[in-house]
Amino acid sequence: MEAVTQSSLALPRLFRHITRLFSAAALFLTPFVFVETAHADFRVCNSTQNLVGVAIGYRAQNGWVSEGWWQVPSSTCATLIEGELQSRYYYLYAEDAAHGGRWTGDVNMCVAENEFKITGVDDCYARSFQRMGFKEYDTGRQGSWMVQLSDTPGTQGNQN
Repeated sequence: MEAVTQSSLALPRLFRHITRLFSAAALFLTPFVFVETAHADFRVCNSTQNLVGVAIGYRAQNGWVSEGWWQVPSSTCATLIEGELQSRYYYLYAEDAAHGGRWTGDVNMCVAENEFKITGVDDCYARSFQRMGFKEYDTGRQGSWMVQLSDTPGTQGNQN
């Protein structure tokens, strides 16, 4: 049988002490090391199996603005507005590129065939645009918002 000496007990105690110190430090520092900075923005996520084209509308200083098209592939997200949201209400229109399905609402705004940024919502046809119904999203003045587009009705407006 091997004799236990004071020096042979010191190493395991020292090891346990150092391990506890590192564990405590890791728990304390983890929130600072691993937490990502939250980004404020307006995002749209596509949970369908198809490419979706998305347009957004909002009230700016110069009046109503609609802009598009963001191409959002299946199972991905796109940021439509970067940074802190400035308005309470945003409006969204989207089309399924493969099957022609649409996510619409009751608020009419102008859209164009190709990439666009249009000021104003009146006289869409007279200005050579199309008019589409956009769905209203009340963000409650939150700094960021996310809309989930899916094949299932009723799950398209989820907040951040």
